[in-house]
Amino acid sequence: MKLSLSPILSTCLLGSLGVIGSASAAPADAELLALVQRHAQAQSSFDQAALKATTAENYVEISPVGEVDGREKMLSFYAPEQKRPSPQVQVDEPVVRLFGDTALISARLSYRVNQAEVARTFALRAGYVARLVDKQWLLVSAQYTGIRPPKP
Repeated sequence: MKLSLSPILSTCLLGSLGVIGSASAAPADAELLALVQRHAQAQSSFDQAALKATTAENYVEISPVGEVDGREKMLSFYAPEQKRPSPQVQVDEPVVRLFGDTALISARLSYRVNQAEVARTFALRAGYVARLVDKQWLLVSAQYTGIRPPKP
């Protein structure tokens, strides 16, 4: 059996280009993941200033129950007088896809709430769209979907 070098070479070349491409995208990926983490933490701590800093003027959010909220409505939910004990949040399983000055980010948001010495955990899958505005990444939308806990 005779092996052709062209498929092997093309696979190696494509693999090399993929590594080069991902190396150049890594700083943007890290910046976008940090943006999502700042946003999730700002929601958890009811930090309106951080939420304003991470979202664009035309930001729209879709809640886990399907409600659609513009930026002002979202910000009003996190007003200081609305603040209540909030869960700890962890962002993991990120996937970042860049399309020029637009990025799609998905991640798992894991929450832990301690109430009366009982820990409760739940998770959401979040999908974000970010745009590069004046050399700064801002979120223009977020959509949250609850993740069902595993069956016992």
